Amino acid sequence: MDTTVADPLVGQVLDGRYRIESRIARGGMATVYLSKDLKLDRIIALKVMHAGLAQDDDFVRRFIGEAKSSAALSHPNVVAVFDQGTDKQHVFLAMEYVPGRTLRDLLTERGRLGPRQALEIMQPVLAALGAAHRAGLVHRDVKPENVLLTGDGLVKVADFGLARAESASKQTKTGMIIGTVGYLAPEQVLSGHADVRSDVYAAGVMLFELITGRQPHQGETPLAVAYKHVNEVVPLPSSVAPGIPPQLDALVAMATSHDPARRPQDAGRFLAAVADTHRNLPPNIDQVSANATSVLQSGPPVPTHPRVGAGAHTSVIPMGAVAQEPQPRAPFLDRLIDFVTGRFVLIALGVIAVVVIGWAVWYQAAGQYAHVPRNIVGMSAEEARARLTEDGIRFKAGRPAYSDKVKKNHVVSVDPAPGERVKQDQVVTFVLSRGRQPIPVPDVTGKSLDEAKKALENNGFTAGDVTRAPSQTVPKDAVLRTDPKAGDKQSPDEPVGIVLSNGVQLPNLAGQPSDPAANQLRSMGLNVKVEEQQDPSKPPGTVLSQNPPPGTAVSHGDEVTLYVNKKEDCFLPQFNPRCQNGGNGQEMLPVPSTVGRNVDEAKGILEGAGFKVDVKDVPGRQPGGQVLLQTPANGNAPRDSVVTIWR
Repeated sequence: MDTTVADPLVGQVLDGRYRIESRIARGGMATVYLSKDLKLDRIIALKVMHAGLAQDDDFVRRFIGEAKSSAALSHPNVVAVFDQGTDKQHVFLAMEYVPGRTLRDLLTERGRLGPRQALEIMQPVLAALGAAHRAGLVHRDVKPENVLLTGDGLVKVADFGLARAESASKQTKTGMIIGTVGYLAPEQVLSGHADVRSDVYAAGVMLFELITGRQPHQGETPLAVAYKHVNEVVPLPSSVAPGIPPQLDALVAMATSHDPARRPQDAGRFLAAVADTHRNLPPNIDQVSANATSVLQSGPPVPTHPRVGAGAHTSVIPMGAVAQEPQPRAPFLDRLIDFVTGRFVLIALGVIAVVVIGWAVWYQAAGQYAHVPRNIVGMSAEEARARLTEDGIRFKAGRPAYSDKVKKNHVVSVDPAPGERVKQDQVVTFVLSRGRQPIPVPDVTGKSLDEAKKALENNGFTAGDVTRAPSQTVPKDAVLRTDPKAGDKQSPDEPVGIVLSNGVQLPNLAGQPSDPAANQLRSMGLNVKVEEQQDPSKPPGTVLSQNPPPGTAVSHGDEVTLYVNKKEDCFLPQFNPRCQNGGNGQEMLPVPSTVGRNVDEAKGILEGAGFKVDVKDVPGRQPGGQVLLQTPANGNAPRDSVVTIWR
């Protein structure tokens, strides 16, 4: 059954603005719908809270507060929040629609990922979490289901702040721990408390799952899994999946330490360690890891965490499984038996013989057979099913095929052929049209929306949904790409989606050193103008404000003005440490890389360079003599700051 048709919200308009088109997914907290913003004429995702939560005043209050905070978070790897509102009993959230699939879907398909591929996905996830952490937000529900993958390779993280609203409400009322138990940090299990380091723990668990194909702790019940998170360390990935390099063991061990103080203190610092490890991995490490796994496995790994979705509670009853009750014998039969046993036995037997012979002749000549309708080709699917059912013919649908003559979802062919005789137990297979033969989608990149629609129409296509995405190369409001992409083949009966460029969204540069901030804007193709101001309360040489403000969409070549706090006037800067590092008042020193060196040698190098050194052992591994991982691994850092090395 089509659940979209049965959903009472489909077709409704919430808040006089958001028209619900179809259901996308349903979770434990809300249902997500594909909707259209009638005011701005764009496709969005509308998350509507379940009725039970919407009736909880505490939850609604927290939800609105968290939604406002999430809406202020602007990052290319974060699913944008556009609006929040209520309509009668419905509490909803309007968000960016991200076509594609979840990271859970990818894991279900692949089983596990190679080390390089896993780190390539983790980096944008951690970049999104890092942006949230800098803004004071904690995700609280980091897991593959909340990581979205688009067809063109973008990675986006969804549901920021929503877990906190739900968790606070349910803990107040029931004392329950809210979250996905497989990713809960020990402190969340013990006290319900979560901070940015809890997100780092969940990210470490997710990295473990990506490279091994399973979660680190498993049990018969959620309580058993939570117990293991508190009482057992996360095992090293190499102990589960052969071929995993020790650098990834160190990453997982560092992020999933039971002591939050020993983890990276936010997602940004974990991202730096992940990026350094990815940069130093051998190019063929994924193939090496896959070959090591194939030696021990006879087939692809079976995902241990299937995604629960629509149909999870559907039961299938085989035909004939339901027995019929015996029917009482008709009075006519009783009279016939009495008649047969009476004095007219011979006559009765003669009559019965005629009836039986007549029935046998009819069954062989006609009753045993039916004919495939001669006009079935060209019928709609519904008409074909109704006609075959009416004629008492069993049927099934075959694999759809393209046709330039028969309309989409109408019968193209049937086997046996129309008019042929079929037995009553024979199954007739009909094939539906998928529409016209696929042809290449034209390239409309860089055109305006009207020009793109006209070009598609000239090639036999119709324009579908219009969405937006950021771009550093394509001007704002010009076509960034199509869905499917240019050159791919698609039936003209299917609409072609158009993605318009939003230009570049300006990052928030306030508080950053002026030179790196200006270089970041120049790398985005923007013209930078720097003006000095003076604010004694802020560090010299840092950005005070910017124009246009953060989050503004700009195009290549636009001008951005940075208002920078005036630097100190330095005389003989070589003798004044406050004049080093551009006059920012803090002496910065280059960090030497010691990965691969002997631990004692590495410690001497770093201390000689002006830093303090913290040596840590990877849990579960015998302490070695070489440095596996270093944070920070390179760049500049303040004198006397701590550099951590893992052995």
